[in-house]
Amino acid sequence: MTDYAKLRNCELFIFDMDGTLYLGDNVYPGAIELLEALPGLGKKYIYLTNNSSRAGTDYIPRLVGLGFPCEAENVFTSGMATGLYMQQNYPDAKVYLVGTPAFERELLSYNVNLVQEDADVVIVGFDTTLVYEKLDKAVHFLRKNDAKFIAANPDWVCPMPNDEVLPDCGSICALITASSGKEPLYIGKPNRNMVDVISKMTGIPNEKICCVGDRLYTDIAVAQNAGAVSVLVLSGETDMAMVDAAERKPDYILDGVWQIADLLK
Repeated sequence: MTDYAKLRNCELFIFDMDGTLYLGDNVYPGAIELLEALPGLGKKYIYLTNNSSRAGTDYIPRLVGLGFPCEAENVFTSGMATGLYMQQNYPDAKVYLVGTPAFERELLSYNVNLVQEDADVVIVGFDTTLVYEKLDKAVHFLRKNDAKFIAANPDWVCPMPNDEVLPDCGSICALITASSGKEPLYIGKPNRNMVDVISKMTGIPNEKICCVGDRLYTDIAVAQNAGAVSVLVLSGETDMAMVDAAERKPDYILDGVWQIADLLK
C-alpha cells in the first residue's frame, strides 16, 4: 500500500498547467475543485509553466477565464526565470531574442537589453511567431559573435487537444544547434533553479514543496533535482510504459490531479 505521508506533509504545491490541469481550453475534471480546496487544507499553490510564449501576467486572465483561482503571486514561468537569470548574470548584455512579443515584454520588465544587431547573447523561447529571419540572425550571432546561447525551456513539443502537438522551444533550439554547433543553457524545468527561486520567495523548504506534472524530463526531473516531492499525472504526455523505462521514478503516480484532494484529506 502506498504511503502518502510525504505528499500530505507538503506545504506548497507547484502545478504544471498544459497536460496537468487542462489541455488547450479543456479543463480536466476536478482540477478547479482541487485548487479551490487547497487553502482550506492549509496548502499554498503556484502555477509553474515552461511555456515561454506567454508572459506571467498573461496567465492570470487565462486561468481565471478557465475557472481557476489565480493572483499574480500564484504564477511563475520559464520566461520570468530567464529574466531573473539575465538580471543576475548578464545585466549589461546585448540580447537577441527568438521569442514572442509576450516573452519580449517579460524580458524588458527585467531590464534585459534587447537588440537587433551585434548581440552577445541569444535567447530562445517557445516562439509561435517564428520566421526564418530570426533563425538566420540567431545562428549568425552564435557563430560570428560567439554569443552565449540561452533557452527558456527544453520541451520538445507543447501538447494540444486531439493528440496534436506544437513544436516547442527544444525543437527550435535543436535546429539552431544543428546550424551553429552550439548547445543552449536551459533555464526552465528541469533546472532546479525554478524550485529554488520559489522556495526563496515563499520561505518554504524544497522538501515541503510538491511538483505536479505530466512530463518525466521536466516536471518530475525538476522536483528530483531540487529535492522536492514529485507527483506524475498520466493525463498528458507520459504513459506507464515511459515510467517503466525511466531510471528515476516519481514519488507518486496518479491518473490525474483530481485524485490529490482526496489523498490530502
